[in-house]
Amino acid sequence: MKKEIIYTSKAPEAIGPYSQGVKYNGFVYTSGQIPFNVEAGALVTTGIKDEVHQVMKNVKSILEAAGTSVDQIVKTTIFLKDLNDFNDVNEVYASYFTDTNYPARECVEVARLPRDVNVEISVIAIA
Repeated sequence: MKKEIIYTSKAPEAIGPYSQGVKYNGFVYTSGQIPFNVEAGALVTTGIKDEVHQVMKNVKSILEAAGTSVDQIVKTTIFLKDLNDFNDVNEVYASYFTDTNYPARECVEVARLPRDVNVEISVIAIA
C-alpha cells in the first residue's frame, strides 16, 4: 500500500520538510496546524478563540482535500502555549463536532510553537 500526500491551497503551506497531510491504510494524518489564514495571508492574533477557529478551519480543509471530514476524526493532539486557555479552547473545539462522540485527545502546554503562535492542532481521521 502506498501513502498519498494531501495538499490543499485552502490551508497553510508547510514551512518545513513535511506535508499538510498523509493518507495511508484508511487513515488521514494531518501535520500540526497553526492559526494562519490563507486568504488574508496572515496569522490570526485576535485571541485564543479566533485562533482555534482558524486552526480547525485549516484542519477541516485538509481533511476535505483527503475526502473525509471532521466527523471522522479519531484522535486529536492540541499544543497550547498557555494551559490557562484550556476552557476557551474546549468551547471552540467542541463546536466543530456534531454530537458528543468526540475523538480521543490530549492537550499539553508547550514552551514555544512555530511562529510563536498560541495553539497548534494535529489530527488522525478515518479516510
